[in-house]
Amino acid sequence: MSIVSKIKPLIISTLGDLYGITPAASDLTISSTKPEFEGDYTLVLFSFVKQLKKSPEAIGEEIGNALVARNPELFAAHNVIKGFLNLTITDVYWLEVLNQEYQNPDFGKKPANGQKVMVEYSSPNTNKPLHLGHLRNNFLGWSVAEILKYDGYDIYKTCISNDRGIHICKSMVAWQLFGNGATPKSTGTKGDHFVGDYYVQFGVEHKKEMALLMEQGLPEKEAEKEAPIMKAAQQMLVDWEAGKPEVIALWKMMNSWVYAGFDVTYKRIGSDFDKTYYESETYLLGKKAVEDGLAKKVFFQKEDGSVWIDLTADGLDEKVVQRKDGTAVYITQDIGLAAQKQEEFGCQQSIYVVADEQNYHFKVLKLISEKLGITGADGIYHLSYGMVELPTGRMKTREGTVVDADDMVEEMVAVAKAKTEELGKVKDFTTEELKELYDTIALGALKFFLLRVDPKKRMIFNPEESIDFHGFTGPFIQYTHARIKSVLRKGAEQAVTHQPETTTALLKLEKELLVSLEQYPVLIGQAVAEHNPSLLAIYAFNLARTFNTFYTEHSVMNAESEEKKQLRLRLSEMTAHVIKSAMGLLGIRVPERM
Repeated sequence: MSIVSKIKPLIISTLGDLYGITPAASDLTISSTKPEFEGDYTLVLFSFVKQLKKSPEAIGEEIGNALVARNPELFAAHNVIKGFLNLTITDVYWLEVLNQEYQNPDFGKKPANGQKVMVEYSSPNTNKPLHLGHLRNNFLGWSVAEILKYDGYDIYKTCISNDRGIHICKSMVAWQLFGNGATPKSTGTKGDHFVGDYYVQFGVEHKKEMALLMEQGLPEKEAEKEAPIMKAAQQMLVDWEAGKPEVIALWKMMNSWVYAGFDVTYKRIGSDFDKTYYESETYLLGKKAVEDGLAKKVFFQKEDGSVWIDLTADGLDEKVVQRKDGTAVYITQDIGLAAQKQEEFGCQQSIYVVADEQNYHFKVLKLISEKLGITGADGIYHLSYGMVELPTGRMKTREGTVVDADDMVEEMVAVAKAKTEELGKVKDFTTEELKELYDTIALGALKFFLLRVDPKKRMIFNPEESIDFHGFTGPFIQYTHARIKSVLRKGAEQAVTHQPETTTALLKLEKELLVSLEQYPVLIGQAVAEHNPSLLAIYAFNLARTFNTFYTEHSVMNAESEEKKQLRLRLSEMTAHVIKSAMGLLGIRVPERM
């Protein structure tokens, strides 16, 4: 139980005894006291002024005096500044927290609450490799799932593979025309890169053919459609939908190459899924959704046979849910899949991690699902995130500025190696240990940089900036953890016993570190409520910075007394546990030494 959750009932009880009022806990505004004032936590008093017909200063003094007198084990002092009651928590309380939790690697972890949550993320197309934008998606989805799991939820991680459609057919046609039977194995190429190269080649050939047609007088849009290679791709799609055996065999073979490549990337970056859905198996689910919608009169049919829903009363517009040729559109596929997921898993919440370009789509998906009465529809949540840009601007596939995910990881490893060697502190590492260290630093830097920004915001990624051992980065926190572990190893060598003490007076920086540690479970709760891993990233950075300030000012192994030495070792151990836990929820490993 956090300190704030302990303070609130005491304040409510005091208000009842003093004034005969019993506000709800949610009506009390309590926050950390600002650094310029004395105290640890502050109660805002203005909401009581009108009801009690007293000045905030008088109310604050009366409440403060009563809290300190009744709870001397928790409150050491109070002061009132204008409309704010600042409460100082006793050192005894903070030390009890330390002694109870300093050896607990799962501090803040909650027991299972019986609530099920599905998190869908990644969702790649099978015609090209994962790119930098996919990395933000994967890191965000994985981290949100792990934070929810830590908070007591049963989690199901899923992925929808977009494995059908014209884009896949483009790669297939290009391979038929230019592949000469080549395979990923015969060329030594990673499967997803291999197929992606043919998708790019399709685009090159398409442009050539368009240029020839335009020279013959065709307008650009018509030339785009009439280019022979595009017609071949369109025919390939028709043949696929008709189930033509040779087309299906080619499709399965090329997709298998892509999946093998994806698996390598997922393993490298630490993404995993409990179940992968395939659009080729789910796109027909939309037909049932349309039938249900027509039967329930949620949808209506136009004269040309197309099926629509009128959402104008909901502030939107009319939306087609089935084309006149009877084929489903994306929204109906998603509705059908949402219903299937609910039948399979029965989750109370279903989180879709998809870029903000699809905000409208998911607003419509939730609205239609609710109108159709799909169980769990009210739990549909779009975790919308901003696109990742480079210092040179937005990435664009057609202009060749998309950053391949595998290439990015390798570049980060190279930067990590160079920056670490600059520090010159790894001479006693073996070759294998160095390889592991560079990988840990590189992926830690990449994940932290992409997760430290609020998901809703667009961001610019700079590889060099992300690996700065002194900045707002993953490596700074990793280095702090390694530093703490070094101190603890020295403590272990000296046979330190870690005897609990509750009578030690805390110095300012010792208390500041303890207060920060105690707030970890609260931060997890906030990250869960907001689906926002950046809160944990910022917390981990601030905790590491607080520890470094404390460590610079106060020696641990050469403390002024054995009592202080024991206290600071416990502080160090708890800090290491919390840093490792917070970074772990971001998918980041922390090394024992650097």
